[in-house]
Amino acid sequence: MENIVIGSGPAGRLASLELGKLGEEVTLIEKNHIAGTCLNEGCMVVCALTDITKFIDSNKRFNNYGFIKSQLEISYEKIVEKITETQIKLRELNQMENESVGNNIIYGQASIEGDIVKVNNESLEYDNLLIATGARPFIPDIPGKEYGLTNKDILKIDDIPEKLNIIGGGVIACEIANIYSTLGSEVNIIARSQILKEISETTKKYVLKHIIPDVNIFENTNVKEAFKDKVLTDGDAELEGIPFFATGRTPNSEIAKGIVELNPDNTIKVNEMMKTSADNIYAAGDVTGGYQLTPVARMEGITAARNMANYSNKVSYECIPQTLSLNMEVSFVENEKSECRDEDKATIAFPGIGGPGAFWNILSGDTGYTEVEFDKTKNRINRINHVSPSSVSDIAYLSYLMRMDYDLDDYGEFLEIHPSTDTNYKIIKNMWL
Repeated sequence: MENIVIGSGPAGRLASLELGKLGEEVTLIEKNHIAGTCLNEGCMVVCALTDITKFIDSNKRFNNYGFIKSQLEISYEKIVEKITETQIKLRELNQMENESVGNNIIYGQASIEGDIVKVNNESLEYDNLLIATGARPFIPDIPGKEYGLTNKDILKIDDIPEKLNIIGGGVIACEIANIYSTLGSEVNIIARSQILKEISETTKKYVLKHIIPDVNIFENTNVKEAFKDKVLTDGDAELEGIPFFATGRTPNSEIAKGIVELNPDNTIKVNEMMKTSADNIYAAGDVTGGYQLTPVARMEGITAARNMANYSNKVSYECIPQTLSLNMEVSFVENEKSECRDEDKATIAFPGIGGPGAFWNILSGDTGYTEVEFDKTKNRINRINHVSPSSVSDIAYLSYLMRMDYDLDDYGEFLEIHPSTDTNYKIIKNMWL
C-alpha cells in the first residue's frame, strides 16, 4: 500500500519511520526542513538557549560563592551560528534514519486533490494519507502586528535585545522571558489574563520570585498597538521594547479544507485512532489541536501509522507530563480523569529536595518546590507541580505511575540510584509520612 505523509515534524517523521519499520511503502513530503518546528524553530532552539542561560546562572552563583572568579563575554551571533550548525547535523541524521527503512523523502509544497497529492508538478496517488502539517505562531490582529517577533525569528535576531515586550502568558512566553532576561535584556511579560495558568498559584509564585525575578509582569493587560520599539497597552501606557508575540498557535490546516472535517478552531477533527472524516486520511500533531507537545505529536504519529498499516491502535491522553524549560525546570502533571472527591483529597507541599543538580543550590536555598495532591482513600496521585533541577525526569517517572494507576505502596520496592533518582523516592516518601 502506498502511504503519503505530509509534514516531517515529530508526528510525520515518527509516523513515516513506524510505517517503514512495518514494511509499508512511504513517501514523506516536507516543504522546508525535516524535523519541523521542534528542531528548527521551537523547543530545541529554546532548550539550546536555555542550556546557555543555565551556565550563566551557575557561573553567577559560583562567583557569589567565591570559588570561581570569571566574567563571561557572550556572543549571541556565535550562539546562533552553533545552533544552526547543530540543526544541520540533526536534519541529516533524521533524513538518514527515515531513508534507512526505505522511505522516499520529497521536499516541496504539497496540495491535496481528491485521491491525488501534488508536489513539484508531480501527481502522487495514495492508499492512505497522513496530514501532519503542524501549526504556526498566532499573531493577534492589532495595529503594528508586523513589527512583532515570534519564535520563528529567534535565530534571525542580530543581537540580544536591550528591551523586550513579550505578549502572552503561557509556557512559551515565560521560557523566552527567562532566556533573554538571563542574557541581559530588560523583559516585560504582558498577559491579557493571568500568566502560567497551567500550574498552581504557589508554584507560580515560586517561579516569579526565584527563577525569573528580574522579569516585569503585567497581568490583566491588553496590548492595543505595537511599534518597532515599544507597545501601547490599556490606558495608553507605553512600554519600551521590541514586541514579541507568544500568543498561541494556529493550525496549518488550509491544505485539508474541503477535504476533511475541521473543528470550529480550524484544527483537523480526528478520532482516537487519528482518523479524519475520510476513511483513508489521518491527521496527527499540532494540526489536530490538543496538547501541542513534541512527545504527544510523536505518540499521535505512531498511532496513526499503525492504523494506516492495519494494526489497530488508539491514542490516550491521560496524565500527560509537561515542563517549563527555565534555568531550573518546572514540571507538572495532572490526572484530569480523576474521580477523587474533595473530601478525599490531600495536598502536601515541601521545599526542594537535594538531588541531581541541586548540590550548589542548597547554600542559597534555591533547591525548588514541590506540591502534590493525592487521593488519600485510593492512595493515588492526582496532581504534581515540581520545581527542581531534576524535575523533568522526576515527573516522567511519576506520570507513568499515574497513567498505569499504580498504588503508591507499589513504589515501596523502588531502589533509587543516588543521586540520579533520589527525588522520585523522596516525593513518594513524603506522601507516606
